Amino acid sequence: MNNWTGEAWRAVVEGAPEGIVICDAAAPDCPVVFVNAAFAQMCGYPAAALVGNNLRMLQGTDRDQEARARLHEAIGRGEPARVLLRNYRPDGSLFWNETVIQPVRGASGELTHFIGFHRDASERLKAAERAPAGLPSWLREDRLTGLYSRAYLEELLQRDWQLAQRDSHEIGLTLFDIDDLGAYNEKFDRAAGDACIRRVARVIGASYRRGGDLVGRWEGGTFVVLTQGEAAERAAEYARIVAQRVRDLLMHHPTAGAGRYVTMSAGIASLVPPRGLPLEGLFKACRAAMKRAKTNGKDGIATAEAADFQ
Repeated sequence: MNNWTGEAWRAVVEGAPEGIVICDAAAPDCPVVFVNAAFAQMCGYPAAALVGNNLRMLQGTDRDQEARARLHEAIGRGEPARVLLRNYRPDGSLFWNETVIQPVRGASGELTHFIGFHRDASERLKAAERAPAGLPSWLREDRLTGLYSRAYLEELLQRDWQLAQRDSHEIGLTLFDIDDLGAYNEKFDRAAGDACIRRVARVIGASYRRGGDLVGRWEGGTFVVLTQGEAAERAAEYARIVAQRVRDLLMHHPTAGAGRYVTMSAGIASLVPPRGLPLEGLFKACRAAMKRAKTNGKDGIATAEAADFQ
C-alpha cells in the first residue's frame, strides 16, 4: 500500500461505478474540484462543465426542494448528509440523484473538502411506483405519520451504519415509544390512538432537521431517530427536549398516573461502530436502554451501557 501514488488512487476513484464528486469546502460556494466518469455520465455534463461550479446548477430552476434546504444546512454546519434530489441533464430530462456527502478535515480539524457519493435512483423510484399495493417500498412514507416508513428506514439505516463503520465516525440511535399507548387506545378507541401517534410524530419530525438525521416510525407508537456524529450525551439532551415538547401537548391520558398526560420513554445508544458489530447490535443496545427507561417508571430516558452491546 505504501507504494501507491496519488495517480493510482485517482485511477481507482475515476474507475468507481458510483458517482464521486469532491468539492472545495474552503472556497466560496464550495466549487467542484473533481468528478469521476460515472458522475459525468449520470448527469450528462462533461467534467469540464462541472469543475469550478456549484452542483446546484443540476437543479436548474427547480430550487424549491426540501432536500436542497437540508443539504444546505448540513454543508453550513460541516456535517454529513443524505438526500434525494431532483436533478436535470443538459437536455432537460429529470433524474433522481441519491446523494450522500461526507466532510473531509485536515490534520488540525479544519474543514477542507466535501466528498459526495451519487447514484441515479430513477429506476428504483419507477420500480417502487409499479410495486403492487401492500408490498414494502424503499421510498414509501409511513401512511399514518408522513415520516419514513420502516421499509425505507431499514435500508437507509443499513447504509449509514456501513458508512460509519468505514469512516469510523460516531453514530447515534434513539428509540422513542409512547407510554401506555395500548391503554390509551382501549380508553378512547383506535382512531384517537392514531391521532395521538400523528401528533407525537409531528413533534419528533420537527425536532430533527439536520441533513444527516433520519426519522421514521418503526411500529405502533415507536419511532426511530438516527443521528450522525452525536455522542450519547448530546443525543440524550435532544431526547429530553423532544419528550418535554410531547408533554407540552397536554394530551389527556386518564390512565397515565400522576401526570395524566401522554408521555414518551426513550432508549439511546451511540458509538463509533466496530467493523464486526452488525446494525442489530445497536438496536439491541437501544432496546435494553428502553426497557430500563420503562422499568424506572416511564416518561424517562436511558442510555445504553457497554454490556448492552454484547
